[in-house]
Amino acid sequence: MSEAGQQPTIYDVAKSAGVAASTVSRAFSRPGRVSARTAAHVHAVAAELGYRATPLTGRPPATRTSTVALVVSDVTNPVYFGIVRALETAAAAAGYTVVVASARESDEVERAILDRTLPTVDGVVLAGSRLPDRTIRTLAEHHAFVVLNRLVPGVRSIVPDTRPGIGGALAHLHGLGHRAVTYLAGPAGSWADGQRWRSILDLAPGLDLKAGRVGPCAPTTEGGLRATEEILRQGATAVLAYNDLLAIGLMTGLAEAGVRVPDQVSVVGFDNIFCADLCTPPLTTVAAPLWTMGTRAFAELHLQIEGTARRPRPVAPLPTRLVLRRSTVDVPA
Repeated sequence: MSEAGQQPTIYDVAKSAGVAASTVSRAFSRPGRVSARTAAHVHAVAAELGYRATPLTGRPPATRTSTVALVVSDVTNPVYFGIVRALETAAAAAGYTVVVASARESDEVERAILDRTLPTVDGVVLAGSRLPDRTIRTLAEHHAFVVLNRLVPGVRSIVPDTRPGIGGALAHLHGLGHRAVTYLAGPAGSWADGQRWRSILDLAPGLDLKAGRVGPCAPTTEGGLRATEEILRQGATAVLAYNDLLAIGLMTGLAEAGVRVPDQVSVVGFDNIFCADLCTPPLTTVAAPLWTMGTRAFAELHLQIEGTARRPRPVAPLPTRLVLRRSTVDVPA
């Protein structure tokens, strides 16, 4: 058994056997794809650990459960509220129940959740996944799968198009007289973080804006608070944050340091979460189409479950837009 008496997972077996998780999967589901020696070794290790093969990378349940899972990176992040509500609404209309699980920004927790959940659901939506592309593709070969906020080649993916919103934010800051923008980065393993930073690097030069970067940071208000000192050290007058929580945490940290937002530093967030207009000052932010993402996620998943989906393809990116509030102002004189 694994730690704390939990049922060992395919990843526990792989670690103990010194092989990849995909090799363990093939040893159980496609033994002809590995050598007899490797298969025997994997099975021996699995028996020693008390591992029982599950449908993690095998076949889905033999009968429909009318249940789908939504696995999010952090259930306390308000960015998921609209997605969860939209997906639940669409699922209920089709007679499905949604089970929501939080990976707590951990790929190991996410793997354990999938190990326990896949045998009991008809399909899975991953939102903000930290798993490697190859792991997600392996899972999608055997189960109905949709990925949100990340593009995984060969797997149905629903992503926001960052360029329109970030382009609008940069143009807005330039129009206010700012000549440099600092990106407050999110988690190092986030696909979305990379997309937002690349959009800034691509678009800033056309506006004669210098682009700097602080991070990576935890995508939380605490992460924004901790980044305050470095933002001040760099002398930033305009900050574009990975998400609204980081932006709100930064504004709190700046206020505690006696720095006024937006009079001394303009701050722009990303996502337009429900509380973005409730902070002080109300946050200028790039709005992501959260409700549409949730609705589209279930529609794409349902097509796969019903067997009517065409060959896996990425879904066209959904546009983002700038929402102006009061956390940005003309550059300080």
